[in-house]
Amino acid sequence: MRELLRSVWAEPRAPGPPARAWRDWALVGVLVPLAILEGVFRSDLVTPVFSTVVALALVPTLLWRRTRPLLMVAIVFTTTGVAALFVGHEPELAAMVYVLLLPYALVRWGSGREAVAGAALILAKISLSVAVGHLGLADALSGLVVMVAVVALATALRYRARLWARGLDQAKLRERERLARDLHDTVAHHVSAMAIRAQAGIAVAQTRPDAAVDALRVIEAEATRALAEMRTMVRVLRRAQPADLAPSPGIPDIMRLAHRSPPGPVVDVQLHGDLDDIPATVGTAIYRLAQESVTNARRHARHATRIEVRVAAEPGSVRLRVSDDGDTSAIRPGAGGFGIVGMTERAGLLGGTCEAGPNPDRGWTVAVALPRAPAAA
Repeated sequence: MRELLRSVWAEPRAPGPPARAWRDWALVGVLVPLAILEGVFRSDLVTPVFSTVVALALVPTLLWRRTRPLLMVAIVFTTTGVAALFVGHEPELAAMVYVLLLPYALVRWGSGREAVAGAALILAKISLSVAVGHLGLADALSGLVVMVAVVALATALRYRARLWARGLDQAKLRERERLARDLHDTVAHHVSAMAIRAQAGIAVAQTRPDAAVDALRVIEAEATRALAEMRTMVRVLRRAQPADLAPSPGIPDIMRLAHRSPPGPVVDVQLHGDLDDIPATVGTAIYRLAQESVTNARRHARHATRIEVRVAAEPGSVRLRVSDDGDTSAIRPGAGGFGIVGMTERAGLLGGTCEAGPNPDRGWTVAVALPRAPAAA
């Protein structure tokens, strides 16, 4: 128990609390007239003006509930507790149920210290209300049960978000490791070619000086390419996990993804443009992205009959487009798994872009654009 309390106390704030959005302003805009209407038309209120004023005065705290959660909890529960001492009862408006959003935000976005301090403040306020007779014991227990449920929900969502963020980081790391391995294979190829040419140049240097000069030129070209690949590797260097020693695939290998026999959708692959002299890093990345896109389409495209893979090599870039004709009606807007995260990470590390989303009518499309030359560090 001591270790649990210590870990809660040391818990940092949740990263990336959302900024105020139109939804927050809309919530305030709905609650203000709702509190006014309830204060005007409810006939069972003891002090309607007091309850309405308190409810309206505390509504703006919702705008800062994620960025200043402890301060907002302190303002709301201290204000309601002190005000009740002057009029002899708690605020009566049902619209003030919005105060539950404040302890939720405190646990969801605040640090462990803030959550503990806020919980102590809320318990003190409830205890004071029971002690002075503003709340009955049954009402206080009901309020505690609701508060515990809100805290439990906030805790579950907080740790679910943490697991999701950890999964994203792992997906990005795996993609960086794969890319680093591909880059390693490419640089190793260049270095091997340089060594062979150097050996050949040494062998003929005495009898054929011109051939030795030609070998030096080839070595220079290979060294230039290798340096370009290594600059890219610096950006993505990670300790790669042991993997198979097969050569890294390239753009021509995308043709192997073509599939025309059932079961499953037909995969149609077409390559266009000048595919010569494309750096191995870019070619391997295009292949990996096409492979991942086709795999995703086969797994997740409902009722798909066709997957189109198009690669277009342009003077300054290489473009990949993978589209299917599956049913996207059940896909939530903004949906995307770790596979898409990894694809976006790989494209970004090479200075390109990767966009994925549903088509206007039917199907899903992944569009990738990579610069023809690897991005420098």
